[in-house]
Amino acid sequence: MDKTIELVNNVKDIQAMPSIIVKVLNVMKKTTVSMKEIGNLLMYDQSLTIKVLALVNSAYYGFSQQISSISIALSLLGMVKVKNIIVAVAMKPMMSGAGDKELWKHSIKVAVGCEYLAKLTNIMDADEAFISGFIHDIGKMVLNMTNPKMYEKVMEIAHQGHDILEVEKKYFDSDHVRTGSLLAKRWQLPILLANIVSYHHAPSLSSIPVPCNLVCAIDKLMQENFNPNLLDKDFLKTMGIDIEDVEDLRNAVLQKANMLIAELT
Repeated sequence: MDKTIELVNNVKDIQAMPSIIVKVLNVMKKTTVSMKEIGNLLMYDQSLTIKVLALVNSAYYGFSQQISSISIALSLLGMVKVKNIIVAVAMKPMMSGAGDKELWKHSIKVAVGCEYLAKLTNIMDADEAFISGFIHDIGKMVLNMTNPKMYEKVMEIAHQGHDILEVEKKYFDSDHVRTGSLLAKRWQLPILLANIVSYHHAPSLSSIPVPCNLVCAIDKLMQENFNPNLLDKDFLKTMGIDIEDVEDLRNAVLQKANMLIAELT
């Protein structure tokens, strides 16, 4: 049996995406979605309702009035933002281990960074950018759940400057791109998200390289051992960003991301 298939098959807790995310992604596929449909999704999960209301009243969005109605929250945030929040909150219980918690935080940081840069440059839809950034590393969940101690070692080595895909391949005979691609297929993720998962380390191989390039850039920007020399300077220039501005960009994204993480935890 192919090692990637074996790894994914052996992680029982990750075989099925949480039902609320399945519903959200199905709704996202529709060309038209009503506020009522999104509101009905929230009705079935009290914790999500509370999180959405807490977030809409937080400094992250900075609305002047206090909001206690889901319908008003939906109208202020917009349906796509609410759907993204649902996915981010619903994925958190799947990442219960120490390594997974850091993965969730990193995913939020990349999501916020992609959204921020998409708004700044109009390179893609900002809401699609958020969910693309959030979902990019789902394959790491498989490796971490397979052997947390071994994956912790993988991360330690990667943080020393080694290519993470090569290190994962050495210890697991697979990597998070391969396991993530298989998950994306099994979960029937939309084409955009499946491409992000499969090609965020090799954007030029994707049929939709611009979103993959964006996620690739922000993923590198949000690393703990951030190295500006690893950024694709030509891609940044297409967005009007000079390498001298990168540190300021990183700080701005981290400030926004940490605010959102605080609200979602």
